[in-house]
Amino acid sequence: MRIRIVATTAVAAGTLAALSAVPAQATEYSSALKIKGVQYDAPGRDSNNCRTGNTDEEYLTIKNYSSGTTVNLKGYVVKDKAGNRFRFTANHYLQPGDYVKLRGGNGTDSDTHNVVYRDNCNFMWNNDKDSIYLYKPSGAGADAHSYTKSGNDRDGNGYITYHN
Repeated sequence: MRIRIVATTAVAAGTLAALSAVPAQATEYSSALKIKGVQYDAPGRDSNNCRTGNTDEEYLTIKNYSSGTTVNLKGYVVKDKAGNRFRFTANHYLQPGDYVKLRGGNGTDSDTHNVVYRDNCNFMWNNDKDSIYLYKPSGAGADAHSYTKSGNDRDGNGYITYHN
């Protein structure tokens, strides 16, 4: 997997502009895939050293909430407010009720272990506040959430749950 900058169409650009104004809550879309939660602050002292760092402890959990439809993640895009993005470039099928953890750092993607690595050792999510956007391959919004550490992480563990 590689992070790629992709050209957006006028429709996708309009969608991105509309999502930029998302309030500090969720934007609900009719999508089977939703952001289940985010470990925005990796446990321990942050280090983006590829060999000894902890970027792989920062992750986004995406779940298929459909009761009967399998969804292929290929072409889906995850983005933060600053414009950092990750595109799922390989087939990764989520059965109904299944999930995947999109982790930072390097590793081996595994359907068995429900994990995909960004193959980038830089942290994606800010530790104080950020916005998370999930886009369908068409460019349409699938899910979006904004958070603040003080407003959304009541137990202070660096993890926020959005959908059960």
